[in-house]
Amino acid sequence: MEQVYAAGLRDLNKVLELDYHLEAIARLRYRVDGNHDPVYLELDNATLNGREIRAIFLRLGLNPRFIGAIPPELRPKSKTKPLGV
Repeated sequence: MEQVYAAGLRDLNKVLELDYHLEAIARLRYRVDGNHDPVYLELDNATLNGREIRAIFLRLGLNPRFIGAIPPELRPKSKTKPLGV
């Protein structure tokens, strides 16, 4: 389960807009904590990545912050590989 903090999410209109966008994503379960601004996301077989999740929040005028490490399945797929040290 991933947590995204988005200041300003306590506004009911923002919650309803976010619900509209997240409801359309297959295999996504989520819960909004209206008292503290985090959103808990759980994906089965990740169908989108962290950048796409961030874009949804940004469209609503929210600045999302992932809490903790972003799991590999949510990281953008890239043809490049990190350099080994």
